[in-house]
Amino acid sequence: MDDIKDVVMVGAGPTSLAAAIYTTREDIDTTLYEKASIGGLAAITDLVDNYPGFPEGIAGMKLASQLQAQAERFGANIDFGDISAITRDDEAITLTVDGKPVRAKAVLIATGSDYKKLGIPGEAEYYGRGVHYCATCDGAFYRDKQLVVIGGGNSAVQEALFLTRFTTHIDLLVRSTLKASEVLQHELQKFVDDGKISVHYGVVPEEIVTEDNKVVRVTAKKAGESVAYPTDGVFVFIGLMPNTAFLENSGVELDEVGLVKTDLKLATNVPGIYAAGDVRSGATMQIASAVGEGATAALSMREYLEALERE
Repeated sequence: MDDIKDVVMVGAGPTSLAAAIYTTREDIDTTLYEKASIGGLAAITDLVDNYPGFPEGIAGMKLASQLQAQAERFGANIDFGDISAITRDDEAITLTVDGKPVRAKAVLIATGSDYKKLGIPGEAEYYGRGVHYCATCDGAFYRDKQLVVIGGGNSAVQEALFLTRFTTHIDLLVRSTLKASEVLQHELQKFVDDGKISVHYGVVPEEIVTEDNKVVRVTAKKAGESVAYPTDGVFVFIGLMPNTAFLENSGVELDEVGLVKTDLKLATNVPGIYAAGDVRSGATMQIASAVGEGATAALSMREYLEALERE
C-alpha cells in the first residue's frame, strides 16, 4: 500500500483546512484537492462577523489564508485538481483527479454547497457587498436599513423573519406563490400585519441596480410591467446546489436534495469515506460549525486508520 495516501480531502474550504490541521499534527499524510479557490465560499465573503475569536470581524480571504497557513505549517499538501469520480474496492478508495487515479485509505468529502443564483445583472458583481445568501452571516450589517428578500420557500421566509430583528422594512419578492410551511406563513403574516414585511407575488427579478458602488434597488417584472423595489441590500434564498455530482457512481448515499448522509461520526455508508461541512445533510451552513465538523471528521478518520493498522 506504499502508493496509497493516508487521507485525501476533496475541497479546501474551512472544513478541510481545519480537518487537515488535526490529521497532519498526528503525522497522517494528508492531501487536499481544490478545483476553484482555497477557502471556498468563505474566501469570497467580504467580512465574516460571526466567527469566534475576531471581535471586529475578519475578511473572508484573510480567514481562509490563515487556515491554509496553519494547515500547511503542519505539513498538509494542497493541490489544485478536479475530482470527477470516487470508487472503492477491497484495498482502497480511488479518486479520479484531472482524469488520473489517486488512491487513498480514507477520504473526506468537504466540497460544500453553492447557493442557487438568480443569474441577473448585478448579482455576481456585488456578492458580499450588497447581495447576500446568508441572513445569519450578514443580516447584522443592515441595522435600520431596508432590504429585499427573494424567494418563497421555507428558507426565504425563515431568513426574512430573522432579518426583521435588524431592518426597518423588508420587501419579500415571490415568483409565484409561497411554498413555505403553514407555521412559517402564519408567523410571516404577523409581520405583514404590522407593516414590517410586504409580500409581493408574481415578481420576476431582472436586475440588481447600484449607484455610487452601492445596491439601491431591484428592478423586476410583475404582470408584464416593470417595477422597482428600493433597498440597501438583497438577500437571495432560492435553494442550494450541493457539490456532489462527482459522487454519482460512488455508492455514497445522498438525501433528497443531494447532500451527503452521515452518521454521528460523520462517516458515510461507504467504509473510509467521510463528509463534513455544508455538503453534509443536516449541516447548519456556518463557518464555525463547518470547522468543528472538520475536527470531528479528522478524529473519526484517525480511528479508522488505526483500525486498519490493527487488521
